[in-house]
Amino acid sequence: EEFVLFYKALTERKEVQSLFQEFSEDGKKLTLLELVDFLRQEQLEEEGTEELAMELIDKYEPSETARARHALSADGFLMYLCSPEGSIFNSQHRALWQDMTQPLCHYFISSSHNTYLIEDQIRGQSSIEGYIRALKRGCRCLEVDCWDGPNGEPIVYHGHTFTSKIPFREVVSTLGKYAFQASDFPVILSLENHCSMEQQEVLAQQLKDILGEQLLTATTDGRVPTQLPSPEELKHKILLKGKKIGRLEDTLDGPGDEAPDVSDDDNGAEAEEEKRRMKVGDLGWGLSALSDCVVYCKNVSFRGFQEARNHSRPSEISSLSEAKARKLIRDAGNEFVRHNTWQLTRIYPSGMRTDSSNYSPQEMWNAGCQIVALNFQTAGMEMDLCDGLFSQNGHCGYVLKPPFMRDEGTLFNPNDPSTWQGTGPVTLTIQVISGQQLPKVANTKDGAIIDPLVRVEIHGVPADQAHQETKYIENNGFNPHWDETLQFQLHVPQLALVRFVVEDYDKTSRNDFVGQFTLAFANIKPGYRHIHLLSKDGTSIPPSSLFVHIRITEPPGPEQD
Repeated sequence: EEFVLFYKALTERKEVQSLFQEFSEDGKKLTLLELVDFLRQEQLEEEGTEELAMELIDKYEPSETARARHALSADGFLMYLCSPEGSIFNSQHRALWQDMTQPLCHYFISSSHNTYLIEDQIRGQSSIEGYIRALKRGCRCLEVDCWDGPNGEPIVYHGHTFTSKIPFREVVSTLGKYAFQASDFPVILSLENHCSMEQQEVLAQQLKDILGEQLLTATTDGRVPTQLPSPEELKHKILLKGKKIGRLEDTLDGPGDEAPDVSDDDNGAEAEEEKRRMKVGDLGWGLSALSDCVVYCKNVSFRGFQEARNHSRPSEISSLSEAKARKLIRDAGNEFVRHNTWQLTRIYPSGMRTDSSNYSPQEMWNAGCQIVALNFQTAGMEMDLCDGLFSQNGHCGYVLKPPFMRDEGTLFNPNDPSTWQGTGPVTLTIQVISGQQLPKVANTKDGAIIDPLVRVEIHGVPADQAHQETKYIENNGFNPHWDETLQFQLHVPQLALVRFVVEDYDKTSRNDFVGQFTLAFANIKPGYRHIHLLSKDGTSIPPSSLFVHIRITEPPGPEQD
């Protein structure tokens, strides 16, 4: 009994207790109707509220007597608030909830850069583990750099650096094994090919032998596409992204003899070398066998939006460095958004990021870029945004873009508020109430207690970028209470991500990271909610959480006549 009392004292949540009292007439239980009132008034659950109330009682009420009377005790109420149904993340959006039958270019696609590296870009280790980790996280676009290896076997590593090497064959068998464990939807293999003719033949052979049926080698209907196929049509398929000799229609009718187009390589010098080799070398069967495996993702150099429009080939894709993409967003935001309604664009980190650091994917998503490649091995805000966006829709690695980014005639420009539809900004009001059992900061002295504060960040179009924080609470990581209200205006909520960060305040140096949780604004549930915090590398750290109250206020609609 003493232990039970001790446990109750330890887990008592005064703020939850007073909320319970507010809705409970006798202060001991919530009747079914009282629970329905709470769900409607506070949690804004509108449909099937009575069924939901019954379900929650059955699921979370520990006392059989209370269950039999369709009542919820204070313990049951707390269990509900800490459950997936009481989470800030709309549990219906955890599952596959979006239309998967639209063209590939209508989705944001979870994408990794130099997937084989698990450390830095110069001396780091290359490993199969990089592919396994990325695929398990729902990544759908992987990168592989191929070079000639010993004994006629192509190898994978970051060319002209000291990174270690792995056989291409191992990468392909890993892909065959893990590609569809986390998601049924297609994987794009971005192939940077630096191999000689002989070893290109080996590349093509290994891809076909190991992947078999999984490798897509023809269009879905045998005809030249007028638009890209959908993730649904390409389920369990691996698409090769690379150079292609001639046009797709030539492959379908017979071989073409057009000189190959050299893509924007991640490195200018390599691209020049490639051009020279292609002029000199006989284009032979080797390249053509590999080239035939490229169907919907033919690399082309980016020569401007107008040029792309004139050719109008949905199965072509350009790769742009982050700096080039930023310039295009700045100078031609709307054209970029329109281009991305019908063709895929891949963005990769600047070659200067030898430490494998990342750029913010948000500014690229704002322009509708689908394949925004990040260094998955580097934890931090950028990967939090990536995990946050893709944690919805069954973790399948594809998230449907908002309607104004799928319409070829769209006027939307992320930098120009006059092009945004809508009646005005949405107001997001967050009351940060309390924290529960926040973890200690790694490598601190024994007995050190954190001074936690909460920062809420909005990542979206430039006009929506904002952050606010609470004051810090001294020496309490166990049950800090802030009771502070933060408010944000969102002009383009469809693109916004909200990141909650807990830090340990330090007046002499940078605050230490304690935990975070990021989600798309579209997945937020209003009302009293728990936010289950994640560690720096995105893994969960139960029972650490924040307790908040969320209000979303839509702007008043146009005046009714």
